[in-house]
Amino acid sequence: MPSYFIYILECADGTYYTGSTNDVEKRVFNHNNAKTGAKYTKSRRPVKLVYQESLDDKGAALTRENQIKKLTRRQKQRLIQPHLSS
Repeated sequence: MPSYFIYILECADGTYYTGSTNDVEKRVFNHNNAKTGAKYTKSRRPVKLVYQESLDDKGAALTRENQIKKLTRRQKQRLIQPHLSS
């Protein structure tokens, strides 16, 4: 059973934010509402979840998060696109 997730948010200004968590729903809520959201997303609200991927552990999630953060915008869009059409 997966215990960690990486996620991509689309911010109100059209930029993407990538993060990892063990509770995607709670983390997205925090990005939109709480003081605990990332500094980057606080000034770009609202954010919406456009992609998530489950991984077995925190280490794997952090590795995958770093891989995704290195992608270009176009590469991120290609990763996200199949998930938006379903």
